[in-house]
Amino acid sequence: MKSARVNERKISSLHVLVICLSLTMTIGAWLYSKQQVDLQIQSRFEISRDRTISLIEDRMSRYEDALWSGVAHVDALDGTVTAAGWKTFASSLNIEEKYPGVNGIGLIQFVERQNLQTYLAARKSEGRNFSVFPEHDLEFLLPITFIEPENVNAAAVGLDVAHEANRRAGLLASRDTGSAQITGPIFLVQDSGHTPGFLFYTPYYSGEAPTSLAERRDRFAGVIYAPFVVRELVEGLLSKDLRDVRFSLRDGDQQIYNEHNLDEPLHDDDPLFADTVELDMYGRIWTVDVRTNLAFRAQNHFDQPNLILAGGLVIEILVISMLIMLSRSNRQAHVYAQKLTKELRAKTEHLEKANSEIEQFVYVASHDLKTPVRGIGFLADVIEEDLEEIIGPLAEHTAIKSQIDMIRDRVSRMNDLTKGIMAFSRVGHSDREMETRLSVRKLIEDCVADFEVNPNQVQYNSDVEEIYCDSHNFRRVMENLIGNAFKYHPNSRSASVHISIESREGHLVVTVKDNGNGIIPEFHEKIFDVFQTLRKESEPESTGIGLAIVKKAIQRHGFDIWIKSSEGNGAEFTFYWPRTKKQDEVKLENAA
Repeated sequence: MKSARVNERKISSLHVLVICLSLTMTIGAWLYSKQQVDLQIQSRFEISRDRTISLIEDRMSRYEDALWSGVAHVDALDGTVTAAGWKTFASSLNIEEKYPGVNGIGLIQFVERQNLQTYLAARKSEGRNFSVFPEHDLEFLLPITFIEPENVNAAAVGLDVAHEANRRAGLLASRDTGSAQITGPIFLVQDSGHTPGFLFYTPYYSGEAPTSLAERRDRFAGVIYAPFVVRELVEGLLSKDLRDVRFSLRDGDQQIYNEHNLDEPLHDDDPLFADTVELDMYGRIWTVDVRTNLAFRAQNHFDQPNLILAGGLVIEILVISMLIMLSRSNRQAHVYAQKLTKELRAKTEHLEKANSEIEQFVYVASHDLKTPVRGIGFLADVIEEDLEEIIGPLAEHTAIKSQIDMIRDRVSRMNDLTKGIMAFSRVGHSDREMETRLSVRKLIEDCVADFEVNPNQVQYNSDVEEIYCDSHNFRRVMENLIGNAFKYHPNSRSASVHISIESREGHLVVTVKDNGNGIIPEFHEKIFDVFQTLRKESEPESTGIGLAIVKKAIQRHGFDIWIKSSEGNGAEFTFYWPRTKKQDEVKLENAA
């Protein structure tokens, strides 16, 4: 009686274990799928963010080119520019079409106060009713002499930009550096909306091009400039209706543009993604705050993870129901056996044996066939069959077919992960690993055959002919490194691998160098972690365990592996390996 109760408790514990493992696999598949979806959405946000930043930088660069063309125009005329000549030049730029967002293009001249009357006389001789304003006490003036189109910028003609700190500071910085500069936030006199703006300057000088700060100040003649209203500048970049992100701009502590207003039609109170980028913008630091909006949220909603979770839970319910029925059947069998007479005990034992066999069969079926991984694959087949009965062949419904194929792909990947984990856990647990010898030449020949490449693609030079210590794991390390070089090369036929094995101070220095795409430095450590992969969408699937196996096999001998690589320049892996088993034991004792 006591033995029967113990056995019953064991069965119950086993059932619980099966359910827990199955549920863990289901949740794991759901989390993995959700993580992949989240990574895709994040990548889309980063693309939208980078496109927005690139548009701002590119547009400002084009404006700078237009201003430098104005400098070239002034230099070609030896600094003698007339109102009619400037109007002709500005018309040739076709500002409204080619440079949307700019309010105009003008010329500001440097006038020392003692030369002011001469300057005004020159303007009067052009037939212009011209005056310089406002008054200030500085020894020099910086009046706006020309600006086109003049009809929309008439309020700025004659404005002395030296009167105000931001306008003056940006201009003098442009003078002293000889480069394009922008001002801090200002309000343009011609902007009736009184919204934040700025001025964009490029300097020009009299005589030969100056080469020092003193020469630049001495020969400074003026600047070509463009006034901007930030709101109009952004509208000229890309319509908000064509963007799925919103952004704001700050210059220092002052906000100069904002799309995060609550009254925005697509404003998202809790954006999926947000990021802040600092731009070095011609002497000023602009802070761009980029956030997703409701349109982005609507375009990036996927049900795939929820479908996987729902399918796994359905299988869980079926498994639990079956185990409950089995447990109930076991209890009834034990009660019935206890009521049997002594003469029927033999039959009872036979029945218990049969019941035990049935239970074992059910466990195997539950473990091997009803786990969520295979269950999800089965569910995908059922869904595909049902959908074909309802809507016809799925070849005509590519979106649904793609989702079902994706489920099958994830099932296959999880199986690969399981195999990889087993291989990872077996590293270092085979007695023969430390005893067999391995020919270096034979290893290279085997790799060439296994990876089906041209022998000329794998070159090597070695100080030793055979590997004596842990040759099994050495082969595993080399196969992983060589295999990766061909697997992830954009063109495996042009891939090449060079292997160097050098005997040095009691150990081997092994280098494996390829000519692939390379790995950026910030991922040099991460690639050796379990389940980490830098695979792109166009590259073969990867479990992310191969390099983890490599590192574990090397570290169990007290050594480590290093990578030297940059994007587009291939990768070079270097590691140490014990020369002999005795040297390996000494190394491990010293490490201990």
